[in-house]
Amino acid sequence: MFDRLEIRVLPPGPRFPAQVRLWVNGEDVVEGAVYEGGRGPFAADVLPAGRPSLLRATSEARRLELGEPECTGGCCGFLSVVVQRFGDIVQWSDWKVPNAPAPPPPEFHFDAGQYDAEVTRAEADRWWQVHT
Repeated sequence: MFDRLEIRVLPPGPRFPAQVRLWVNGEDVVEGAVYEGGRGPFAADVLPAGRPSLLRATSEARRLELGEPECTGGCCGFLSVVVQRFGDIVQWSDWKVPNAPAPPPPEFHFDAGQYDAEVTRAEADRWWQVHT
């Protein structure tokens, strides 16, 4: 059974521009792994216009920053994961979690077709740009 990814962009707030939040199997990965008040990456950084998203998975493993605590990642560290494609599977593994009360998320395995479709959908849905 594969895990299911959902990418949401939260509207800008009083402190931050629009940010990306990632739900896996119905749970917010950022909220579950960093202190309350933490944030996901800025939408403009993760879903840049005219370029592929940093969330795209390739056969080359790379570490992605997916969130940071309220005090900033420079202070307490970033929530990050290694993303890599293995044929028809996208794997998220080797989590690094900032000083947080929760253990790191488990390793996730996504069907590459579903994963690519969700990233493509998020890249195309630019509603948040009118608010930045």
